[in-house]
Amino acid sequence: MSMPADFNAFRIHNDAQGYRSGVERIALDALSPGEVVIRTAYSSVNFKDALAGTGQGKILRQFPLNGGIDVAGHVVQSTDPKFKEGDAVLVTGCGLSETRDGGYSEYARLESRWVIPLPAGLSLREAMILGTAGFTAALALYRMLDNRQHPGLGPLAVTGATGGVGSLAVAIFKRAGFEVHAVSGKPEHGDYLRTLGTSEVLGRDALATTRPMESVRFGGGLDNVGGPMLNSLLAQTAPYGNVATAGLAASPELPTTVMPFIIRGVSLLGIASAGTERNIRDAIWQHLASDWKPANLDAICTATVDLQGLPAIFARMLAGGSLGRTLVAFPENA
Repeated sequence: MSMPADFNAFRIHNDAQGYRSGVERIALDALSPGEVVIRTAYSSVNFKDALAGTGQGKILRQFPLNGGIDVAGHVVQSTDPKFKEGDAVLVTGCGLSETRDGGYSEYARLESRWVIPLPAGLSLREAMILGTAGFTAALALYRMLDNRQHPGLGPLAVTGATGGVGSLAVAIFKRAGFEVHAVSGKPEHGDYLRTLGTSEVLGRDALATTRPMESVRFGGGLDNVGGPMLNSLLAQTAPYGNVATAGLAASPELPTTVMPFIIRGVSLLGIASAGTERNIRDAIWQHLASDWKPANLDAICTATVDLQGLPAIFARMLAGGSLGRTLVAFPENA
């Protein structure tokens, strides 16, 4: 397939002129090296993308780079025989918009070792509604199940439940057979959370205790905010339950004690999605395309933008106004 001489990309710079980002025209030769070139169909917006695009977080390790930690599209060129022109593929994390050019570009050049063939059961659009957020939520479940989490221990709490990871965690955990309690400071979105499968919508006061131990309320959960809420969740988790930590929307600090760990055998599991091993990555995407696939992905996709619309989405997300997932659609899908 012939390619244009140049194309649009949302590029991030940090040089003598300062930190800046925006849409510009670039050529294929400007992209990071890789064996597979795709025409991008969709990307998505994650909290990490907002930090990178605005400079409010130290995400990029080199400049300039295209933003976007997620990408999905069709192969147009490949020097790896495992991929041929027209194949539908995706990549999440794996250095995108950190050490190499990301998915906010009409064409992306990717390392074949991280390229995932689109699993049967998912469209490219669905794959990017899931994206890193869905992968992170599913990785949390994968690790909890590996550590013998089961529905009999009690409901799973999800903090930051209206965000991308939180929304998808509610839907994925419910699909996997767990009762889910959503914890959110946005009571106006209670109906949205119930649509996703939560049986209870709790205010932040449900995780306001500062005591080292409380009565058991949850079988475990996924925390996206950090700080005192994570401590409170640990203090209310059942014996041998698991709490996965995947975010720091409120704080990177963890003011806790060893009491939940040594008295109830609670496990705290770290979820680092970007560097997940390929065999686990493949297994999780198979789950997301089948038994863990949310039944309501369209409800979770609350906005669709093009490259020009990214700065406004970044600002809203960093101001705490995000709800569900924002999809980035490229010209053929806009």
